[in-house]
Amino acid sequence: MAPFPREEMEEMVQRWLDANRDAERDGDWAKHLGAFYTEDAEYRWNMGQNREFVAKGRHEICHVALGYHMKGFEKWSYPYHDIIIDEKRGTVIGFYHQIYNDAREDGASFVLDGVSGSWFEYAGNYKWKWERDFFDVGNISSVIFDMAGAGIFDPTV
Repeated sequence: MAPFPREEMEEMVQRWLDANRDAERDGDWAKHLGAFYTEDAEYRWNMGQNREFVAKGRHEICHVALGYHMKGFEKWSYPYHDIIIDEKRGTVIGFYHQIYNDAREDGASFVLDGVSGSWFEYAGNYKWKWERDFFDVGNISSVIFDMAGAGIFDPTV
């Protein structure tokens, strides 16, 4: 991991946040976020014991991680609320909420409690070398069951 200018990394994060908001608005993460990864980047997350997802390369990240795996999540948003930038190591950690943008019968949103976030290594040139997402699988399961019980969970997921 190499050091990068703080200002460059702050600009990268701002570009990422802007593109993330565009992706949420359009429901198209590959279109808005795909160009932020190097050709040989990796994107991964864990869904429990022996359930590690890995997308290798920008093509697979766009078509599988940001494409196929985001089907059914078009009405979700992932607003970041805390960002930590380490320019000496070239890493960023962003914590976000996961919110279903249609309300429950009582008017409240479906929100995943617990910790959700992304950990990135910056490669320079406003690109990520890798991304690792983390989230509370138990809370995700609970919200999905609540949504299914309310008849609004997208069967695509």
